[in-house]
Amino acid sequence: MQTKGFSKVSMGIFAALTIIGVACWIYQLIGGLGVTGMSNINSWGAYICVFMLFVGLSAGGLIVASSAHVFGIESFKSVAKPAVICSIVCICVAGMLVLVDMGGIQRVWRMFTGPNPKSPLLWDMCIIITYLVINVLDLFWMQKGDEAKVSKLSYVALPVAILVHSVTAWIFGLQIARAWYTAIMAPIFVASATDSGLALLILSLMLLEKVGLMKLDGDLLASFGKLLATFICVDAFFIGCELLTMGYPGAHEAIALKEMATGATAPFFWAEIIGGLLIPFLLLASPKRRNNRGLVALACALVVLGVACKRVWLLFTSFIHPNVYGAGGVTTGTAAAQSDPTAMWALTGSYAPTVPEVLIVIGVISLGVLGFMVLSNMLLGGKTAAQVA
Repeated sequence: MQTKGFSKVSMGIFAALTIIGVACWIYQLIGGLGVTGMSNINSWGAYICVFMLFVGLSAGGLIVASSAHVFGIESFKSVAKPAVICSIVCICVAGMLVLVDMGGIQRVWRMFTGPNPKSPLLWDMCIIITYLVINVLDLFWMQKGDEAKVSKLSYVALPVAILVHSVTAWIFGLQIARAWYTAIMAPIFVASATDSGLALLILSLMLLEKVGLMKLDGDLLASFGKLLATFICVDAFFIGCELLTMGYPGAHEAIALKEMATGATAPFFWAEIIGGLLIPFLLLASPKRRNNRGLVALACALVVLGVACKRVWLLFTSFIHPNVYGAGGVTTGTAAAQSDPTAMWALTGSYAPTVPEVLIVIGVISLGVLGFMVLSNMLLGGKTAAQVA
């Protein structure tokens, strides 16, 4: 089958967006993190929010590729290579966002010369690097056609794919002073990673078919749709368990639940519950609708957007009410507070990303999309889905 691949025009657009993002990042390096919307109250913002999203999105590719060998699912082998490409790109985007959020990139070497084994941040750095190495090796051996090594690596890749999302969750779940402090945080992250990751993979496969880089089998697509519906149910169950615990009479997290349900983060919470879980499940629950590619694509897009909304309400709800009592509250530490003493103290958190912040996020994501296009053109060109494995 002759292929077209991604056009130079489309790649040029994402390259231009990447350049704009790099320029804004340089501006941030010069001006410091004060050019963002973050403060002492909201110490994490868009960078970490999107980081969480892309760590989860990276799950679908490697889980599908690994399951093909671990569980002997032969049909998954036909999309193993594009699945790993998608996984590599997503985990690279996630890693870049962490570096951007650090601000002082010139001090990143301290993570290697003075690591703190007790810090979940160090665990996350180690597992992300391990995850990336496994993905690269997997893709390399697939390209060489070394099926034996790919099969052996799959038995390591699958648990690492689950562990990378668990470790990311522990960054939040082990903070006793926040509403994130719950043992179910890791299962919630893994569940949302599997459904959003699979949804992104399905969309990526549809895109690759549209540009002529592969042919997607209809039965495989319906099978993926059924699996995605199952993942959505698991994700919804874990969220329900957490909400019940938070809302039980006397629970300390009831304040956070109120903000999620009726407060500042309520639009994102309900967007996920209705738009990211309920509607996609209804679309995928019917075998007839699962055979409709347009409806499957819509369901997948809603799942990804829903998990993006989850990252927003999960991250920012815990920043609304600072865990500091008495005095004037918390010093915001922003540039505006330095020029206006009356704006120095705050009792509740508020956050909005600045223009440079948004452009940096768009630039990093654009670089990831560009990488996906280049790798797909290089490694999938001229092959059908059956030849891609």
